[in-house]
Amino acid sequence: MSMTIYHNPRCSKSRKTLELIQKAGVSPTIVDYLSKPPSAARILQLADLLGSSVVELLRRNEADFRDATDLPALDDNAALATWVEAHPKVLERPIVVDDDANKAIMGRPPENVQDLLPG
Repeated sequence: MSMTIYHNPRCSKSRKTLELIQKAGVSPTIVDYLSKPPSAARILQLADLLGSSVVELLRRNEADFRDATDLPALDDNAALATWVEAHPKVLERPIVVDDDANKAIMGRPPENVQDLLPG
């Protein structure tokens, strides 16, 4: 099974989600999205896999979002994805992708990841 987690090691929900994945015997690709932000194209793809718009992937209480002076229209997915690429702290976490099945979940709560795990 090929799995990717967009992970923030400082986030307890992200750490718990990763722990659940590893306890299931899966060794995911771990992307520390703060140091290696996903591209705008990947953000659009993640939103599509989650069945949501880009705005639904945002942490609106994050200072980078609240204090933004360059925020594009929230209904412009492409422009918003480009903005998120430059401001990765606003991306909700963790996002887990089953690369084989081309499905994704938001790991909030962490137990959501069970839907992607084997057995």
